[in-house]
Amino acid sequence: MRIRNLVIGDIKFQIKYGFYFVYTIFTIFYVLLIHALPEVARNKAITILIYSDPAAMGLFFMGAIVLLEKSQMVLNSIAVSPVKVSEYILSKVISLGLIGTLVGGIIAIITGTDHVMSVLLGTFLGSALFSLIGLMIAAKINSLNQFMIATVPFELICFIPPMLYLFGYRKDYLLLHPGCSILLLLTGEKELQPELLLMLFGWLVLIYWITHGVVKKMFLSVGGVKL
Repeated sequence: MRIRNLVIGDIKFQIKYGFYFVYTIFTIFYVLLIHALPEVARNKAITILIYSDPAAMGLFFMGAIVLLEKSQMVLNSIAVSPVKVSEYILSKVISLGLIGTLVGGIIAIITGTDHVMSVLLGTFLGSALFSLIGLMIAAKINSLNQFMIATVPFELICFIPPMLYLFGYRKDYLLLHPGCSILLLLTGEKELQPELLLMLFGWLVLIYWITHGVVKKMFLSVGGVKL
């Protein structure tokens, strides 16, 4: 019940501050862009757009959300409420995952992708991965400039190996990278074995555990005072 209320609250917050409006504009633009591309380039373009926007935008939107909550003292209220750290994290991941998956699904359907369910799963898991990373970073910073600088190494780590894999550098060790498993879901390739999916969930659990510790420290020090 509490998780549901938190997710609904986060969705209302995102609507209020124009997140859904921005996603709507981007979705229309991306669909038009894909249809303007040659047929041979569409599959890779769809994969890149869904990976870098509906999935990865969770990284940037999470920073904006947490910074807004800090500036409006929302975190102070949450910190003294019965809300658990795990519930706070899951509500953020689920709410951003829903909008990202919705956009990814719309792009896949309108552009005629024949593996929509795989795209939906890949988009949600990608959004969860990036949202957790974004929350982990945002919990430790206090300004947008700090956040943008702090995300740079994570962007390089999250984007370079998957893009290399997508464009033909198919080395087996790259499959250890969670982004490559997500790309296999987005492209609908049959190469994604159950063990790779299990490894992807393992990465999500590990990053969640790290994020949980960081967010817990943030809750204990809201307002600049250690509790």
